[in-house]
Amino acid sequence: MNILERIQKPTPKIFKQLRTIGLVAASIGGALIAAPIAIPTLLVQIGGYLVVAGGILSGVSQLTVDDAFVLESHSSR
Repeated sequence: MNILERIQKPTPKIFKQLRTIGLVAASIGGALIAAPIAIPTLLVQIGGYLVVAGGILSGVSQLTVDDAFVLESHSSR
């Protein structure tokens, strides 16, 4: 199964929730990085970490496939 097929398959509920959490973390991190006011350097660094962690969490969660669906589709062939 290639990546395009994995993206089109259904995602388990827990990973949908984790994907949403990752997107929220990335959004908060982006807001900290692009803040129009002067904020401490530590907050900007934390924002960068949130962007990276949120992007990875969302990406991995999006590519996770429901095993029951995969087994069902393989047995129907």
